[in-house]
Formats: sequence, C-alpha cells, structure tokens
Amino acid sequence: MALLEVKNLGIAFGGLKAVDNFNIAIEKGELYGLIGPNGAGKTTVFNLLTGVYQPDTGTMELDGTDLVGKAPADICRCGIARTFQNIRLFKKLSVRDNVKVALHNDVEYSLLASIFRLPSYFSREKAMNEKSREILEVFGLEKYENAYAANLPYGKQRELEIARALATEPKLLLLDEPAAGMNPNETAELMETIKLIRDKFDITILLIEHDMKLVAGICERLTVLNFGTELASGETSAVLNDPKVITAYLGE
Repeated sequence: MALLEVKNLGIAFGGLKAVDNFNIAIEKGELYGLIGPNGAGKTTVFNLLTGVYQPDTGTMELDGTDLVGKAPADICRCGIARTFQNIRLFKKLSVRDNVKVALHNDVEYSLLASIFRLPSYFSREKAMNEKSREILEVFGLEKYENAYAANLPYGKQRELEIARALATEPKLLLLDEPAAGMNPNETAELMETIKLIRDKFDITILLIEHDMKLVAGICERLTVLNFGTELASGETSAVLNDPKVITAYLGE
C-alpha cells in the first residue's frame, strides 16, 4: 500500500473547480514532484493534504489513516509536515528556537514543571536542544543557532524552514517551491540537501517546484497539473518529454 493515497480529490471555490478528480499514490521513501503552470492548483493540493481546506469530493489516506475532515494540527500529528512558498519563520526567535517550537509538539513536561523549573523541565529542554542541533547540523545551520532567524541569508532561511518541518518527525514532507528566490549555487546545494534528508530521516517527500533542473535532478516521478486536472503522470524523464507537458507548461 502506498504511503499517501489520494483518489478523486476535488474542491471548488465559487463554482470554479480549483482541483478536479486529482489522484496520486506515493510510495514510502519516494521523492515525488508536483509541477504545473502558475494557478494550476498545486498549492491548493497541499492545502487539502494539510487540512487548510476540506475537499468537496474524494479521499486522502496517509499510511492507511483517513485525513479527510481532520484539522491541520491533527494531520501534522498523523505525519505530514510542510513548508511554504513564502517563508514563515519566527524571525525574532533564534535559529535554535525556531526548531524547538516544532519539537514542543511532543513536549513531555507539565506547565507546573516549566513554571517551577522542575527536573523534568530541564531534562526535556536539554533533549530538545540536542535534537534541534542534530537537525541544524544536517543543513550546516548549527553555527547560526543563536542568531535571529531574520538575520540569516535568504537561502539559509529556506533551509531553516525545512529543518523546522523535519522536527515534527513527519512521514511525508511537503516542500512548496523550496528553491524560490535562490541563486544557482544555493539551488545546487539544496538539491543535495533534499536527497540527504530523505535518506537520513527515512521520509517521503512531495515537492512543488518551478526549477526544472532541480525537479529533473531529484524527483523520481512527477504529476503535472493544468487548470486543476492531471495533465501527465509517471517517470520524471518521460513526463518532462511529454509533448502535452512541453506545450502547456514549458511553453514550447
């Protein structure tokens, strides 16, 4: 059984179908791409998968768990984490504390323990500091751990958002245009980092991206959306060479 299985998913806004009869099955450990022109419905799919929107039709299951009707926090606990096209960090918090915010989803000490600084509080805080540093080291961010997130270079802010998402220990990580705004060197570094985190953390990744070099370099399979419907799906090289995709997406 696929880790993520979506069947006949659909949603309309004011009578306009933003996503129509969308189907996708992603196997555990896959690095899967979701591409298409602006306005094709890609981010809407992410919003459906994470509970921001509820579908009008269709089913969504993660590792056999029904996601339809669940709130975003519950879906996160089920094992889906995401990043956003527009960076959403706590910019006045330190790099380390941005990651610790996500780790607090699994906090084990009580409110009283934190108020009175009981041993359970210090033990858990120590464990969270160690875990956050371990995650930051994957991105080479540990040297910035005490800096404000706002003071990081743009590319590092992108990586910090991914690091924070990883801290929730997801089964499926949704990356929404992670290379947006990056220069070619940063994109090349990101490509290798995404492969590394897939292998190191044993997670599955679904990626929205417009950088075709990055998509071709890391995605094993692709689905192409156009006007909310599937245009093509399959092995990456075959999809990118599909005449329909070239015409509708690449504009050639």
